[in-house]
Amino acid sequence: MLSYWEKQSLIGYDCIVIGSGIVGLSTAISLKEKAPRRRIAVLERGLLPVGASTRNAGFACIGSLTEILDDLEHMPAETVVQLVNLRRKGLQLLRNRIGDERMDYRENGSYELISAPEAPALGRLDEVNELLGGILPGPAFSIADDKLPKMGIAAQHLIQNNFEGELNTGKMMRTLIDLAIERGIEIKTGCEVLGMDERADIVSVRIKGGLTLTASYVCVCTNAFTTDIIPGLDISPGRGQVLVTEPVKGLPFKGIYHFDKGYYYFRELQGRVLFGGGRNLDFEGETTTMPELNERIQADLEEKLRSIILPGREVAIEHRWSGIMAFGQTKQPVIKAHSERVFLGVRMGAWA
Repeated sequence: MLSYWEKQSLIGYDCIVIGSGIVGLSTAISLKEKAPRRRIAVLERGLLPVGASTRNAGFACIGSLTEILDDLEHMPAETVVQLVNLRRKGLQLLRNRIGDERMDYRENGSYELISAPEAPALGRLDEVNELLGGILPGPAFSIADDKLPKMGIAAQHLIQNNFEGELNTGKMMRTLIDLAIERGIEIKTGCEVLGMDERADIVSVRIKGGLTLTASYVCVCTNAFTTDIIPGLDISPGRGQVLVTEPVKGLPFKGIYHFDKGYYYFRELQGRVLFGGGRNLDFEGETTTMPELNERIQADLEEKLRSIILPGREVAIEHRWSGIMAFGQTKQPVIKAHSERVFLGVRMGAWA
C-alpha cells in the first residue's frame, strides 16, 4: 500500500529506461542531456546487470577480417558497411562521453590469427579495405606476419586491425553510473519488470512485488531478456564464456586478438591472459539466459589456451564467468519505436 506522498511524488516519471547496462545508461544520459529537467529512472532487475555489459572481455571492436568476410556471405555489402559504421560511431560516442582515461581505453593493437585453412582470406584483404574505405580514415587491415615470432603464438599468419582498442569494462560502467547519478537520473536496482500497460497518455510499468510505476515514455534496453517483457520479437540469447589465467611470467604479447571468425578472442590483462568464446561449438546449448558454464566449451578454451596462445606452457586458471548476448535472424540491432510511447534499443549482438 502506497502513501499519499509516494503516489504523489515517487512513482511517476517523464521516462523510464528498463535495463542498466551500457545501452540503458547511455540512453538515459542522452535523454537527460537533451532535456535536463526531464525526470528519468533506470530500472535494473538485479543488483548488477546480468547480460553482457559488465561481463564482456573489454574489446572495442568493429569486426575482424574473417568475421566481415563471413558476414558478406549472409548479408548485402551495404548492410555490412552499415554495421561496421555503427560500431565505430558507437565507440566514438562512448569515448567522447567518458574520456579514455576514465575507462583505461588503449590502442595497443588488434590482431587476428589466421590458420592455414583460412589463408585464402588474405587474398581478399584489399577488397575489404576498399569496401570500408568510405567510413574509415585509412585501410582497416594489414598483414603483420613479421610480429608473430615475438608473440610466441601458434598461427600461420597475423592480420592487424588498425581501428580497434581495449578498455576496462568495470571502470567504463562505473563512470556511466557516476555520470547518470551526477545528472540526477534515478537508478533503481532489484526492480524486476513483469510487464507494461500502455494507454493514450501514459505507460504503466508493473514491478515484481506489486508496485506500478508510470511514465510518459519507456525505453526498453534489456537486450537478450527483452522477450520476457515484450514477447514475439526476433531476439535469441547467446551465452559467452570467459576465463582468466593467473599472472603469466614474461607474457610475450599485449593488445587484443581474435580468431575463427571472431568466435574466439583473447587479450593481455594485467599480466594475465583473458580468453573467451567457443559458442560455435554448441549453438543450441548456448542459446540460453542461464549463467552456468559449459564444461565442453571450458575444456576447449583451456586446450586452445595451451596449444595456440601459450604453446608449450602450463598456466593455471584463476577465474571463469559467462555473460548473455543477443542475436536474431540478422546482425542488425533493433533501434526503433515499438509503439507510440515504447521504444526499443535491443539485439545489440555480440560482446567483446
